[in-house]
This record gives sequence, structure tokens and C-alpha cells, in this order.
Amino acid sequence: MSVKEMAVITGAGALVLALAPVLPAGPAAAAQATFYQLPSGAYPHDVAPAADGTVWYSGQAKGILGRFDPRSGANEEIPLGPGAAPHGVIIGPDGAPWVTEGGQNAIVRVDPATLAVKLYPLPKETGWANLNTAVFDRRGILWFTGQSGVHGRVDPATGKVETWHSPRGAGSYGIAATPSGEVWFASLAGDYIGRIDRDTGTVTVVDPPRKGSGPRRIWSDSKGMLWVSFWTAGGVGRYDPATRSWKVWSMPKSTSGTYAVYVDDKDRVWAADWAANAIQRFDPETETFITFPSDKPGASVRQMQGRPGETWGGESGTDRLVVVRD
Repeated sequence: MSVKEMAVITGAGALVLALAPVLPAGPAAAAQATFYQLPSGAYPHDVAPAADGTVWYSGQAKGILGRFDPRSGANEEIPLGPGAAPHGVIIGPDGAPWVTEGGQNAIVRVDPATLAVKLYPLPKETGWANLNTAVFDRRGILWFTGQSGVHGRVDPATGKVETWHSPRGAGSYGIAATPSGEVWFASLAGDYIGRIDRDTGTVTVVDPPRKGSGPRRIWSDSKGMLWVSFWTAGGVGRYDPATRSWKVWSMPKSTSGTYAVYVDDKDRVWAADWAANAIQRFDPETETFITFPSDKPGASVRQMQGRPGETWGGESGTDRLVVVRD
């Protein structure tokens, strides 16, 4: 899909390039993508927009947690410790960013006021988990995955960290919580999604509709439907836990490389489409896609998150943050 350049603004050390897809007339026509340049080598992996308007991102290559203010262009880098290699970042119920920190094999909390870094190390017997993604359940417990084949939890009240071996070995990847409190994760290498029993840590395995689909990330909509990005097969799938049924939609042109999925407050589904070098927005009601292409090659948007009216991602390949506002 072609794009129209809207504006180029420089200020506060940030280059902002706003692009809008060519869309039909109506509310969707106002949607546009804006790109914010970060320092070289930032390698923003996952992003977490905060309620105060700032955006936290995991700077995996630098071993830092970044905080970017799109209003001023100000960027802060918080070192997470020796050998840090952060992967995921989310905002907890306490308003603080929580990080899956693979380099130190620990969950990390950063105080948003003091920027103090607190580590919750995994038990030594767990081994290196290759930590991936985290989510909070309704009880305030943080659940996380590790690609080495681990899932676990942290109780922020006590600091206790527990881990379990995931089914089928390596591959535990994206994780999500439903409105009813269930916790599900996707296993990329294991080729399944799984529901975690929050009392015992055991996992109920659900296979994808087609073997070898490669579920990578997972998100719940407001009704508890689970949306999954298929890395190998391409496209997004919707799993209904009540009927135990799948429905799948392919990307507009790509047959593989759907990295991330995120469901916004309007139950629209966003997907990072690596093959198309774009972000896709899918409307489940009309079953149609709108494409927001990057203006640079090799964007490599990974996890996405948002807040009302904004969907954010990190272009790890260009050291930029991207937001679609509508």
C-alpha cells in the first residue's frame, strides 16, 4: 500500500517522520504512523507505553531500559547491570516497568521515580532460562516465559520466584492474561499455546490448527478470545477457549514472518509483519486489514503494546520507535 508523507519535524534530538497510509474516507483515514529516532545501537526490542505519556523500551544490545518522551524527544537510558540483555518490558499494576532480563537471568523492576533497579533472580536450579516475556494476572502475580523451555512466576509482595519446565522442551515465548484471570503462553519451537494452572504451574497444551505454524506471541481480547501470531505459517489465529476452536486469517501478502500480535482497547488486532516490513491492523468485525509500512527497510518490529488511541512498536532494525495514532 502506498503512503503519503505528512511531515518531518526535528527537535530535542529526535527526528520524527509521520506517514499515513492511503485509506478510504472515514475515521480510518486519520490514522498515521510516526517514527522517533533513538540513539544508535538502542535496538529497541519490546515497548511499554506508560500512563504519563512516556514509553519504556528494552534496549537489548546496550543492556539498558530506555524511557522516551514523545512530547519533548527526551530519552533516558537506565543501565540494568553487568551483562544485561533485556527482552520484554511491561507496566505493572504499581505503574513501574518490569523487565525480563535474560543477561542476568532475572526479572527486573525499575522504580519510575528514582530509577532504582531491583532484581528478582531465578532459582539457581532453573539454569539459564533465556527470558522472554511477562504479564501480570488479576491477583498481581507476574508470570513469565523463557525460551529454554521455562515458565514461572514472581510474587512482588514476597519476592518469591518459582519456575517450571514447559511442555515439549524449548520454545516458551509470548504470554498473556485474559479478563477472567487465565494465563496463556505461546511456544514457538514447541508449536503450541498453553494454559497455565496458576495454582500448580502445570500446562494444558493446545495445538495450532496446522502443524508447524510456529505460535510466537499471544494476546487476549476483551471477551477472552486468544489472538496468536504465527511466525512460520504467517497470519494471525484466534482461539476460543470456550468452544476450543480456531479461526485463522493470513496476512494480506505475506506467507510467513508474523512476529507479534497486540489487541487494542477497541478489540482491533495489530500484527508485526516482517515479510512486508509493516505493521498490520486487522478488524475482526469486517475481517479486513490496513497496512502501515515502514519508510525504511529492515524495520523488524517486535512486540507491540499501546494505550487508547496509540499503538507502539520498536523498530529494532532501525533504532526507532513507531506509533500509529488514530
